[in-house]
Amino acid sequence: MTQTAQIRSETGAGGHGIGASVLRKEDLRFITGAGRYTDDIDLPGQAYAVFLRSPFARARIERIDTDDARAMPGVIAVLTGRDMADDGLGDLPCGWLVKQKDGRDMVAAPHPPLAHTQVNYVGEPYGVVIAATLYDARQAAEAVEVDFTELDPVVDPAHARHSEDIHAGVLGNLAYDWELGDRAATEAALATAAHVTRIELVNNRLIPNAMEPRAAVGAYDPGTGEHTLYTTSQNPHLERLVLSAFVGVAPEHRLRVIAPDVGGGFGSKIFVYPEETAVIWAARKVGRPVKWTAERSESFLADAHGRDHVTHAELGVDADGRFVALKVETTANLGAYLSLFGSSVPTYLYGTLLAGQYRTPNIHVEVHGVYTNTAPVDAYRGAGRPEATYVVERIVETAARELGIDPAELRRRNMIRPDEFPYQTPVALQYDTGNYQASLERALELIDYAGFPARRAAAAARGLRRGIGFSCYIEACGLAPSKLAISLGAGVGLYESGEIRVNPTGSVTVFTGTHSHGQGHETTFAQIVADRFGIGLDDVEVVHGDTGRVEFGLGTYGSRSLSVGGSAISVAADKVIAKGKLIAAHMLETVPGTIEFADGRFGQPGSNQSLSFGEVAFAAYVPANYPDGLEPGLSEKAFYDPANFTFPAGTHIAEVEVDPETGVVEVVAFVAVDDFGRVINPMIVHGQVQGGLAQGIGQALLERCVYDEFGQLRTGSMMDYCLPRADDLPDFTIDTTVTPCTHNPLGAKGCGEAGAIGSPAAIMNAVTDAIGTNDLAMPATPEKVWRALAR
Repeated sequence: MTQTAQIRSETGAGGHGIGASVLRKEDLRFITGAGRYTDDIDLPGQAYAVFLRSPFARARIERIDTDDARAMPGVIAVLTGRDMADDGLGDLPCGWLVKQKDGRDMVAAPHPPLAHTQVNYVGEPYGVVIAATLYDARQAAEAVEVDFTELDPVVDPAHARHSEDIHAGVLGNLAYDWELGDRAATEAALATAAHVTRIELVNNRLIPNAMEPRAAVGAYDPGTGEHTLYTTSQNPHLERLVLSAFVGVAPEHRLRVIAPDVGGGFGSKIFVYPEETAVIWAARKVGRPVKWTAERSESFLADAHGRDHVTHAELGVDADGRFVALKVETTANLGAYLSLFGSSVPTYLYGTLLAGQYRTPNIHVEVHGVYTNTAPVDAYRGAGRPEATYVVERIVETAARELGIDPAELRRRNMIRPDEFPYQTPVALQYDTGNYQASLERALELIDYAGFPARRAAAAARGLRRGIGFSCYIEACGLAPSKLAISLGAGVGLYESGEIRVNPTGSVTVFTGTHSHGQGHETTFAQIVADRFGIGLDDVEVVHGDTGRVEFGLGTYGSRSLSVGGSAISVAADKVIAKGKLIAAHMLETVPGTIEFADGRFGQPGSNQSLSFGEVAFAAYVPANYPDGLEPGLSEKAFYDPANFTFPAGTHIAEVEVDPETGVVEVVAFVAVDDFGRVINPMIVHGQVQGGLAQGIGQALLERCVYDEFGQLRTGSMMDYCLPRADDLPDFTIDTTVTPCTHNPLGAKGCGEAGAIGSPAAIMNAVTDAIGTNDLAMPATPEKVWRALAR
């Protein structure tokens, strides 16, 4: 290449940098049908998998007869859990070791990818049929004969500790008894409180229902020993680590995991599931690629579910309306097995958030994590934070009603003040910054709180009951630092990697260990880099989701991508600029320390000589015009390990109208004012908030996963499990306040889960305000509301 090679234009980031509402780059391929999802991938010689699933919630496997199925047309193999065990594959691990309150380790039941002695929930896979076509595989699956001995299932978490043991060696079906906080001090403060509010709460079980069902395509190359797994994963590197180091499918350097375009996850695609484990194992067994895509009915049965808590809480208040103590006892349903992060969600992601936004000096929480014969329960949008917020905000609202104090005033009276940061809570976390009062006051303004009595009276004149509800939430995002997380039982560090490769013509390729499945990373990460380098947004490509191309990373969950992954990219950008200054100084024949970089140009203050970013990039590769001792090229990597969590917070206020004749609830207004720190792309942030609000309102009013007493899933389709539709939702009013995070280079906090965290309590507080009773559990369906009014 000669000096005349084309260099990228130096138009700069312009209106596409940090803070601009740039249209998402990735959407063009999605809306034109050019996205490439796992189900779009077809490999030469591909076979199809259909899983054999348990029809019982709990049963011993006595015999599996596969002879007739193996003889059917197109059938390549029928593989069982016994075959997998005989091949030496290990169990699916839980990635977070929780210590019990007496210091003992939690009790993790064995979780084979394919059951071979006993099945423990309806839909648990115990075998897989591999055939030339999907039709052949389905037909053969029907021909497999299995003798089960049905056992009494344990379904209700409230009774699990007093039921028959599901797993040998797990007494009382108890995985752990965990606690946090000072029990003695909390009980003493409650005993002397002027008023104690007590409340019983159920956080209803949810089924995630991402738009794209889970899928996997496995391939094996006998010539090289390479395994390739395409799968719908939020963290392909962690998937590779688990499948290689724990399950033993293949050595890590012989296993490539690719997560292409993924149509939503909401936490449910973080985990390593039996199906993708079996697909990559089967591909090697049969010597040809194997593909599986879940039916929606399989997703209902076998995707990890969310929430499912039963809680008793007590809040002590002094004579001045100040909180003095909060005591919480929760039974958390873990399902039949501990999923990858299932142990941490009701403990470290729940108990540590029970301080909320308030100066409650004494807090104690005890959590009983129990096994039941239901699908495993793990992270679902918010993961522990919605459950904590629901407890805190429901009991605060109830206390306000019992004390006759305006609910906004009671919150205002107890909020941590801006001058009290950093603030150490009694439940381990230290909040670095915030201004909770600003979000509350802005939300009150936007909802027109002063005008609510008139709106309530107008509704009454129309025969409707109008209510208003508050939720002042806080969440912990970007789980960190790694050293602390590992000391608390995390199986891996929680850092993130970023790599920036500047091409000779000045365009940039960014590699991130996070994964985008709807969040818009290809846009926001490009904005960060374009802004830093002063280049055009279209000159930045973002690569993710491929362990063969990207440095090791921890994926996307817990609203960590921007605050952790984006920070890693920012640090890598600093390194690129630092090296660029050395090259520029050499080219300009000046002292390196005098070079500055701004607006896409390297220059010396007071001089009219400068070089564009593209010119320096070109020099780094092609003319080799760089100082002695400096390596060619312009490519840098960074690993970023946060010093602390980030703490997004905000105020959500809902107004509802209830028809007393039918119990139907209409959400007539909803205001969300959130503090996400520094916002990179306001449009994307608003979209994330709206999506979270829809899911939170769905939990509050519509969604509930139900098992009968036999462990059969009664809400196993869209006919029985009600998801929110557009006409269930109001026009949201969304705004932000800003207190930048103090410990990451972007000042960002995370936004992906906030809507689902704050909204359920706001909705339920509004509904109970409208109907005049606190005794109502989610979801507030028309029948339940009507019955509550009839009492």
